[in-house]
Amino acid sequence: MTLLRSARPGVGSNDRGIPEATVARLPLYLRALGTLAEGGVTTCSSGELAEVTGVNPAKLRKDLSYLGSYGTRGVGYDVEYLRYQIARELGQTQTWDVVIVGAGNLGSALSTYQGFGSRGISIAAVLDTDPQRIGSNVGGVEVESFDRLAEIVRERHVSIAVVATPAEAAQGVADALVAAGVTSILNFAPTVLQVPDHVEQRLVDLSIELQILAYHEQRRTHDEADGGQEVMA
Repeated sequence: MTLLRSARPGVGSNDRGIPEATVARLPLYLRALGTLAEGGVTTCSSGELAEVTGVNPAKLRKDLSYLGSYGTRGVGYDVEYLRYQIARELGQTQTWDVVIVGAGNLGSALSTYQGFGSRGISIAAVLDTDPQRIGSNVGGVEVESFDRLAEIVRERHVSIAVVATPAEAAQGVADALVAAGVTSILNFAPTVLQVPDHVEQRLVDLSIELQILAYHEQRRTHDEADGGQEVMA
């Protein structure tokens, strides 16, 4: 799934100078290394890692060079060591408490996703404004009132939040999150949120992804049709 980063002036890479495109690929490398480690593989070349991630080998080597010199010529990369270094760069050597705002279908699905724990993410709270949802249980977490947002952020030291609300409610939620001290927002609402420059926003828009796929399908259909006409001519 593609994560679209909101355009904000002056923000193009992190403090270490790692390009955003490289940061976006690091989780792919980490997941691939995890699969290799589970299969008993101890070392791998850049070509092997590139093959399982679908990334060009030269691009992969460039990406990893931003983290340091972890490969050995003629040997490759130590899978577990590189896995740790990437996990450390992504902040996954510690656990991050995350708040989900919105306990509807999407919020509930996110809260029950089993893959977060192994990636250093813990769902600290699920919040909603609907009295019928407050007090219910999703993914082993009791849905709490959105009115408790500031208290929960403060008490549980939350800096990351997920917005899983309808578009019309998302900006108000974002304003409340920023006021409470949240500095990173993953936004599933189909709208770009207006947030201060110090707040990182990531937008996940499934409709855009499907439109992109539709575009490629249309191009493929046209190319096949054009090819058929050339053969007939």
